[in-house]
Amino acid sequence: MLEVGRFASSHAGAPLADGWKPLRFKKVPNHTVYELVEDAGAVVVRATSEASASGLIKEITIDPSAFPVVRWRWKIENLLKHSDVRRKSGDDYPARLYVTFEYDPDKVSFPKKLKYKAGQALLGDIPIAALNYIWDTKAPIGTVVDNAFTDFAKMIVVESGPAKVGLWVEESRNIYEDYKAAFGEEPPKINGVAIMSDTDNTKERTIAYYGNIQFVPAGQ
Repeated sequence: MLEVGRFASSHAGAPLADGWKPLRFKKVPNHTVYELVEDAGAVVVRATSEASASGLIKEITIDPSAFPVVRWRWKIENLLKHSDVRRKSGDDYPARLYVTFEYDPDKVSFPKKLKYKAGQALLGDIPIAALNYIWDTKAPIGTVVDNAFTDFAKMIVVESGPAKVGLWVEESRNIYEDYKAAFGEEPPKINGVAIMSDTDNTKERTIAYYGNIQFVPAGQ
């Protein structure tokens, strides 16, 4: 088992450590606030987003064939009224966990290599692909679509609607299989894991909580 996010081993009010750092975007001036708090007897990350967007990311190398399953838990206090996974103006979520992948030319199709090189020229050092696991407002659980801004990122709806708002929810996803289904090829190595609550497009407010994040072998 790989403990990527060991938030519960810290204490409320402590600075975030263990390799986690801010993930910010040049064109977004307002940043989501992340802090360690105690909730239901455990230390977790609380994210408060007010017309803002930023995340927390940990750079880490993981072989998805050896550790294909990611497990985490999260809780949200409210949904976003205007979130819409298919529109740029609705590309906000109270909670998301995303996994980025490194560029491995031996595992990327030729057309995708060309597109990636063009993207690098415009944006600099970017991941070849990302899986975004999201808590959406209305899209059905199991929905998989391209991100509204780039098809290098796939959006996977793992929770939707108000039924579990205010409750801690345990999640488990097979990243290896999700990547193959989303991109149609074998996944390269993982090079980052991030959490993010964002409301910069919808201009709303939301609060979410994130617990520990683990990667485990299949069958565990």
